[in-house]
Amino acid sequence: MQRDFTPTDAPPAHQLRGRAILAAHPEVTALMGPNPWSAVWIVALVGVQWLVAAEVARAPWWFVAVAAWCFGAFVNHALYVLTHECTHDLVFKSSRSNRLAGIVCDFALVAPGALAFRKYHRYHHRYLGQYALDPDIVSHAEARLVGHGPLRKTVWVFFLGISQALRPIKLKALRGIPIWDRWIAANVAAQVVVDASILVFLGPRALGYLGLSTLFALGLHPLGGRWIQEHYLTRARQSTYSYYGPLNQLSFNMGFHNEHHDFPSVPWNRLPQLRRLGDEFYRDLASYRSWTAVLLKFIFDPAMSGYSRLISPERASFRQPL
Repeated sequence: MQRDFTPTDAPPAHQLRGRAILAAHPEVTALMGPNPWSAVWIVALVGVQWLVAAEVARAPWWFVAVAAWCFGAFVNHALYVLTHECTHDLVFKSSRSNRLAGIVCDFALVAPGALAFRKYHRYHHRYLGQYALDPDIVSHAEARLVGHGPLRKTVWVFFLGISQALRPIKLKALRGIPIWDRWIAANVAAQVVVDASILVFLGPRALGYLGLSTLFALGLHPLGGRWIQEHYLTRARQSTYSYYGPLNQLSFNMGFHNEHHDFPSVPWNRLPQLRRLGDEFYRDLASYRSWTAVLLKFIFDPAMSGYSRLISPERASFRQPL
């Protein structure tokens, strides 16, 4: 049973591979830049979720839950991916417009998380694998709590969204940085108005449908394997893994995770082209075809736990991303 993270002294793979790909294929630079069509998808998906919420507003709760698991989770997961695009300024050219688009993503997600995610996700890219600075890594206390047994790991996956929301608390370097700023306050205020409006005009089942859709999208669902696939050690000793299965079609290519970390400025619609251009760099890396298989392996393999991560030494002094 693993009782600690797996240390590595390997140099940062994404920086080195990104430079090598650019040297071999300078045409990759043409793939960089925003994709404003993502804004159309944001509005469309939020609208679809509101329509479905209105349709199930008078249905029994069991039907609301089934609809959320079978349909709503896929839509809200896609909206989380588009929130991620906004975080990297890949929808519009201006950061302000991307922040506003992220706030709109939350209108179907119930929880106001877009601007907080933007604030902390950039640390994940800059300090990938560094325990004290990467908010994607669980704390030692959480890893011990989750343990290696299938029951506790199942419960943890089910409530994974809560774990992700609380994870920045463990980062000592962030404790002097205020969590609240005017953008996060605007995000919360807008979401309170939206949630209250849905509750008043459509009723508790409509809001419940949206909330359950978010809960399932972030946890115990065929999509849930994505959260394990990205950085958990399930096969080779890699810091990052990609997924090339069919659910990329419903998830805006979020499975192309090695490619994304190599080139965070390439939007979702051009990641498959990046993969083809850099084939000689990606073909020998371990990858997956099934998110469900990854999730089941994590839950039932006693060798896997919250400690199944590579941890790198701190390589640079802390500085706050913009």
